[in-house]
Amino acid sequence: MSKKAEISDLDTSELALTRPRATLVEIAADKLRELILLEKLPAGAQISERDLAAALGISRTPLTKALTILEQDGLIEYSVTRRPQVANPPIREIEENLVVMGALEALAGELACASITEEEIAKVIDCQQRMEAEDGSLTPLESFRLDMELHETIVQASRNAPLIDTHQKYNARLWRARFQSSQRQSGREQTFAEHRAIVEALSRRDAKTTSTALRRHLASAVSNIRNALRDAR
Repeated sequence: MSKKAEISDLDTSELALTRPRATLVEIAADKLRELILLEKLPAGAQISERDLAAALGISRTPLTKALTILEQDGLIEYSVTRRPQVANPPIREIEENLVVMGALEALAGELACASITEEEIAKVIDCQQRMEAEDGSLTPLESFRLDMELHETIVQASRNAPLIDTHQKYNARLWRARFQSSQRQSGREQTFAEHRAIVEALSRRDAKTTSTALRRHLASAVSNIRNALRDAR
């Protein structure tokens, strides 16, 4: 039985909107994505558009459009009566998407070795080092965003527009699963080691090794996500 999201249970600080230069719809979509990632709106939770719009301090029109964005991202789904709820995809679907993601990032890494700039390499290294040197000052979401920035920088460096667009769509579907994977302390050292392998190969512009390291990294995410879902039960 699906759960009803209790908007009144959320702290005011958790509802603060960011990205002032973005449209209201984009800002609301960002906030909802964050609440879903942090499981403030848990998988399967039904969403009252009226209550959520009031809690966010916006009208239902931009909220409805924001929910449409998240539906396209695979984070929101609608019942037969058109009631929105947080998506709860089966592990098999997540695994299949991760297989595709692994292939996309492996190809992106291979292409990036021929076109990545020194500034982009420095950015990837900085993300990796900041995550490893984490001293407790970063929130789980901030640490995760560094992780995603590392991957997205490599994909952008491929200079392949169709690949970048396809990766963005798949990554949107997998954000929650990848966030859950990143939060497992037992797999943290392995994740850091995999990041180091990616960065070292990329810094040498070794296309084959970079591609292999990225594919291996995404493959291990499947195991991490499976274990995270098991731990959550």
